[in-house]
Amino acid sequence: MGIPYGIFHDLNIFWVLFISILGNILVFPIMMFFLEHINRNLLRWHAYKKMAIWIARRAKVGSGDKIKKYGFWGLIFFVMIPLPGTGVYAGSIAGYIFKVETKTAFKANAIGIIISSLIVWGTTLFAIGLA
Repeated sequence: MGIPYGIFHDLNIFWVLFISILGNILVFPIMMFFLEHINRNLLRWHAYKKMAIWIARRAKVGSGDKIKKYGFWGLIFFVMIPLPGTGVYAGSIAGYIFKVETKTAFKANAIGIIISSLIVWGTTLFAIGLA
């Protein structure tokens, strides 16, 4: 959503792309810290636990077959699809649930983010006639 917003508000199209990619890539380490350290403590609360299980189930259903079958490439594919319910948040959760090595999950998420950002960026530019 940030890419179309930035472009429609006449920001530099290359800065919009760069900041979008950088901002999304920075989500991964924050999510991993949250999942590895804070999530454990919050699971004591029923409301949080119920929500966390629902989110984990959605990430598992949306990405499970792809990651189990294709591993690294499946995670890239899952993250790169610019649709709600995919992206770095869900990709981080999926990598955590399926116990993908952190470095591998980071690389897959970063590649997926770059591809997704380029898709949204190019589509937005095409839609407004700049491409």
